[in-house]
Formats: sequence, structure tokens, C-alpha cells
Amino acid sequence: MLLLLVAGGAVLAACGGDSASQAASPAATSQSAYTNISPDELATMLEAKDFVLINTHVPYEGEIEQTDLFLPYDRAAELVDQLPADKAAKIVVYCRSDRMSRIAAEVWAEAGYTNLLNLEGGFVAWEQAGYPLLQREQK
Repeated sequence: MLLLLVAGGAVLAACGGDSASQAASPAATSQSAYTNISPDELATMLEAKDFVLINTHVPYEGEIEQTDLFLPYDRAAELVDQLPADKAAKIVVYCRSDRMSRIAAEVWAEAGYTNLLNLEGGFVAWEQAGYPLLQREQK
């Protein structure tokens, strides 16, 4: 019974989006694979952009202005050669809700990238904070 409760709690923590579950996430630990940033932090960073901005969402549902790359999260391992050669380069990843970008960030951290930032809440949070989401015409 205790095992079921522990397993159930782990599933809820992994799937939840509240701050309590975020505190238990790898991103919140001192040895995290990536750092979460808010929409306001990203907007400030975009004013003097010194990083690679990557949209990992599939299928395409929009983008933040100044996005450099579109690398599907489910192909993150095979597309690592698209990332900067410098594994200390600052890279910001995002997707719609931040689920896919967190997965990609973990893969790229395992590949040795050390300066990964994740847009917490994805472009849903970006829009809710009042920032525009661009839409490209689909071919």
C-alpha cells in the first residue's frame, strides 16, 4: 500500500504544474540540467539577445520573435549537431506548455550542454503575460 502511495505521488509530481511539483523537478535542484525562466525574464533577455532561441514544439503552433531554430523535441538527440559547437553557449528552449522543451533540455544536457534555459509555461505563459506569438503560414 505504501508503495502505491509513493508511486502515485511521484506520478502526480511529474505531471503536475504547480510550484510544489516544480520544486521537486530536476530544474529546481542545485545540479539541474536547465534553469527555468519566466516570460518577463525572456522578454528582457531578447532586448540584448546573446543566446540561441529554440522552439521545440511539434506540430508548429506559433513562435516567439527572434527564434533561431525549430528542433522537434522528439528528435532532440539526433539533432544535437544543430546546436552550437560550444557546449557552454547560452540556449533558451520553449514549446507550447514547456513539457516538450523540458524533455529536449534534458537530452541536450545529457549531451554536455551546460547553459540551458527553459521558458516556464511555454508560449502559453508568454501570451498570458501579454507578449505576442507569431504565426507563420504553413506550407
